[in-house]
Amino acid sequence: AGRLMGVGRALVKRYPAVWESMSHADITDTHATIIVDGLDEVDVVRDELVSEVLALAEEMPTGPFRRAVKRIVDREREATIAERHMDAVARRHVRVEPGADGMAWLTAHLPAVEAHAIHGRLTAIAKTLGDERSLDQKRADVFGDLLIDGETASLPDTVRGIRPTVTVTVPALTLLTGDGSAAHVDGVGPVPLARARELCGAASGWMRVLTHPDTGVVLSVGRESYRPPADLRRLVAWRAARCMAPGCGIPADRCDIDHTVDWHHGGHTDATNLAPLCRGHHTLKHHTGWHVTAQPGGALEWTSPAGRIYLVHPERRIPQFTTDPPPF
Repeated sequence: AGRLMGVGRALVKRYPAVWESMSHADITDTHATIIVDGLDEVDVVRDELVSEVLALAEEMPTGPFRRAVKRIVDREREATIAERHMDAVARRHVRVEPGADGMAWLTAHLPAVEAHAIHGRLTAIAKTLGDERSLDQKRADVFGDLLIDGETASLPDTVRGIRPTVTVTVPALTLLTGDGSAAHVDGVGPVPLARARELCGAASGWMRVLTHPDTGVVLSVGRESYRPPADLRRLVAWRAARCMAPGCGIPADRCDIDHTVDWHHGGHTDATNLAPLCRGHHTLKHHTGWHVTAQPGGALEWTSPAGRIYLVHPERRIPQFTTDPPPF
């Protein structure tokens, strides 16, 4: 009850536009709570910011909306991300804590990019081991081998140099001019621009996605064949984040990549005609009376056998950047 009263007071005193929208049933009380929780983390809440999140609330289910608000909040806090990141990096450490039954915990507090890359490499190597150990057990064993011996003795030479792929998204002009905007690392969030430059200059292991500085639209993608190449599959999954069926929350990296217009009916293998669908919704699309068409901005329009229409928007993982003239 206290929680609800706090949200109610915030709506009436700080976010009257949100209160009005909820009163008119344009958004649900859950949407309103998500807005309050998110915007309360922003130092200065502009009217334009409230309008932006309200527009999303009116068209998105609560799950995707919650993630969208988090991205918006990250964007609004980008002005100080370099300072905050520097302070956090200064507190990095590795610790050992005793566990039960002859075990122990080895924990490392690292920059998120490196932590995800380490875990990704452990996973990639572990998946090459064809034995009865679980994936967690293989990861732990590879972790120990690499740190103690500097190599994984049980692996063939062909996989010792394996690296994960980490996606770094940055506006193209920002990368060149060095304004105050942040880059975005897939699965991590915003990172300082200087760190993004380092990652984008890496020879391998990083997928560089350069975007339009104003709209966030991907500038370049190509390759045409029936089976999408690995980089195109990653791009399509990155854009959507989750299965593009109504209400589905299965992560895109666990989905099939589907041709919206079927290849055999003239559809092309490009970013405008590909979308991630979980196996169940992939089957539903092709073997039932549902009809799916591509819409501007990467959206999909689903029409049920009864004629009801559902519009599903991709989750845009990158924020929308300023259109102000330099120096931004």
